Amino acid sequence: MKATIIIPTYNERQNIERLIELIIELGKDFHIIIVDDNSPDGTGEVADKLALEFEQVKVIHRIRKLGLGTAYMEGFKRALKDGADYIFEMDADFSHDPKYLPTFMEAIKDNDLVLGSRYIRGGAVVNWPFRRLLLSRMASFYVRTITGLPVADPTGGFKCFGRNVLESIGLDGIRSNGYAFQIEMTYKAWKKGFRIKEIPITFVERGHGKSKMGLRIILEAIWIVWKLKFGS
Repeated sequence: MKATIIIPTYNERQNIERLIELIIELGKDFHIIIVDDNSPDGTGEVADKLALEFEQVKVIHRIRKLGLGTAYMEGFKRALKDGADYIFEMDADFSHDPKYLPTFMEAIKDNDLVLGSRYIRGGAVVNWPFRRLLLSRMASFYVRTITGLPVADPTGGFKCFGRNVLESIGLDGIRSNGYAFQIEMTYKAWKKGFRIKEIPITFVERGHGKSKMGLRIILEAIWIVWKLKFGS
């Protein structure tokens, strides 16, 4: 079964080469699509070099920074077109450890969507200030309370979708980005009755580069839950 990992990038030159090497070391079952938003630091050039070195790697270049959600949408569509059976979301900054990929693959055999969860037994967050951890936990509680979504970590971004989930959701109808994108994708999978499983992961705050989270992303996440609740 073909598994494809979608990795959006913006100024991830310090991380992307080592990350791809670690994934490749896990075996040829994992294919990778890097979606680069014309990174000023030259991440796209590094990605092209990796694509020449490893046949499992492909690169999508976008003209400017267009947002996380749209990057995943382009990656998803390309992966589906290329015949992927399982499609992953994964950050480029090592907050998502590649060592969990085989665990995801085992879990997806009996499920339709597998979520890497920071907030179930065995999960953890490393190097976050208390304020950000509190914000994240409160956001998860807020999402669950309003939407009824029965997952502990609805804003997490380390996921594996079965092909059938992405084909059923209707990717052209997804409009959100950031945390809101993560919430919307999981919510729509749940509402369609797909089997969802959370597995514990340790999330580690990035060692290089700068976090992309800002006020606009937070406000979008606050708003999206009401749209999903009343829209459904």
